[in-house]
Amino acid sequence: MDVLYGIPIIGVLIQFIGYVVEVTPGIAPIVLGLAAPIALGAMCGIMNERSGIVNIGIEGMMLSGAFAGFLVAGLVHQSMGPVEGFGPFGITPALLAGVAAAIVVAMLLSALHAWLSITIAADQIISGVIINVAALGLTGYLNRLLITPNPRLGAGTFSTFRIPPEVADFPVIGWILEMFLEQGPIAISVVAFVIVLQVLLFRSRWGLRTRAVGEHPRAAETVGVNVVRMRYRNVIMAGIFAGLAGAYLTLEGTSSFQNGMTAGRGFIALAAVIFGRWTPVGAFGAAVLFAYSGAFGQAIRIRPPGIEYPDLGAIVAAIPSQVYGSLPYIVTIVILAGVVGRSIPPAAVGRPYRKEEQT
Repeated sequence: MDVLYGIPIIGVLIQFIGYVVEVTPGIAPIVLGLAAPIALGAMCGIMNERSGIVNIGIEGMMLSGAFAGFLVAGLVHQSMGPVEGFGPFGITPALLAGVAAAIVVAMLLSALHAWLSITIAADQIISGVIINVAALGLTGYLNRLLITPNPRLGAGTFSTFRIPPEVADFPVIGWILEMFLEQGPIAISVVAFVIVLQVLLFRSRWGLRTRAVGEHPRAAETVGVNVVRMRYRNVIMAGIFAGLAGAYLTLEGTSSFQNGMTAGRGFIALAAVIFGRWTPVGAFGAAVLFAYSGAFGQAIRIRPPGIEYPDLGAIVAAIPSQVYGSLPYIVTIVILAGVVGRSIPPAAVGRPYRKEEQT
């Protein structure tokens, strides 16, 4: 192995592969946790764009859901007092109320986006920008007004499910099971959502109609599909995923709300939609890839390559630590640079549709 390490370039690549194999089992649970909000945001984007609606307001919907979820959960917790959680996830009425609030707020913003995009026929990009800017400003103001003066506000977080040590120690598959099972309820549900949406989108009548209104709405109208109603329903229902992504940030990932805490995850979710070619499974894979780059950056800073990887360790030490913190964004840019132009979006996405314009 030392002989291989001495080969220029190839030796460093071999060291890098060995280091990746070594650290991946340890960061696997972190990866799915980081991927959860991105994947949920991507599911929201897929339902929108498969219906012919561009939605870059996912970031704002997630941020608003995160704020509403934390605020409502905290207020319910204060009004009820300490309540012992039940089940393996430590579920409490306050946490459930917070998740419900996050979903409702995100769905309301989705309804606003649907109204602006479908009924008003406003520019869909501008509509999304309005939602993002308004969400950033309003949540920041309300955070200072309602949450900051009450530092004890909060309802805790959902507990993480723990698998038996015997299962976690299984060769090869043990760390994979840890990745998917040692999570809270929202993160665990992501896999189920991805599978269900994949099946529904490509193996159901609803999926056929959704894809039809996103590809050729006039043709869909001629066979009896109500394009406007279908788009409204899908855009509003997609808000459920954005709300869950926001709820994850404040009720499962952390137990606090910070201004702008989505940190661009909504835009990374849109990148996952494009990289995943507008399919739930593909978008989930992209979300895991982006999340892995973030977790890997953390691993390098916490446990850099040791003496067993001499050349790689020297290179890693020479790179500023800020670069590792920005790895998810760098990977997103690099991947999009190679994918844009090859991934073909639904043909009618971004185009307002009016029934009376039919010929």
